[in-house]
Amino acid sequence: MSGRPCPTLNTERLILRETRLEDFEPSVALWSDEAVVRHISGSASSRSESWGRLLRFPGLWSLLGYGYWTVIERESGRFVGQAGLADFKREMTPSIEGVPEAGYVFSPDCHGKGYATEAMRAVMAWSDEALQAARCCAIINPDNRASIRVAEKLGFSLSEPAEFAGRNVTLFWRDRVSA
Repeated sequence: MSGRPCPTLNTERLILRETRLEDFEPSVALWSDEAVVRHISGSASSRSESWGRLLRFPGLWSLLGYGYWTVIERESGRFVGQAGLADFKREMTPSIEGVPEAGYVFSPDCHGKGYATEAMRAVMAWSDEALQAARCCAIINPDNRASIRVAEKLGFSLSEPAEFAGRNVTLFWRDRVSA
């Protein structure tokens, strides 16, 4: 897959756009919040780790033709999270290399508002039409019931337990939806 620019996706309440330098400080705040990382890595990200993540997002688009969006709340114009697809070349069992992996992370004050589902519905619709990958996956901590509910609403179904970075996770799969 060759690169492509990150398209802007609009939903009723959200704008999904390319990652910009101005997203750095909100990203640091997001990834340093214990409530955010509890089910992801288990520990807050440093400024340096947040910077690396911010730089990685445009690189995904450039190299793979898909990646992560910065999610902006339409009404307020504020940064509320990040969502998208990636191939992070994760060393895990079973291997998911080459399979677009769905991911989403939102500020705690946005939890329970349906933003993750709304954003990821737009991402998955874009993926089904533009990317046309046969399958996508999602890696979710089995204790993260809210994230599992979002994945299920998007058409992901439980596939198998997996191991990543020494932790037990659940690997969900979603087949492409044809138009």
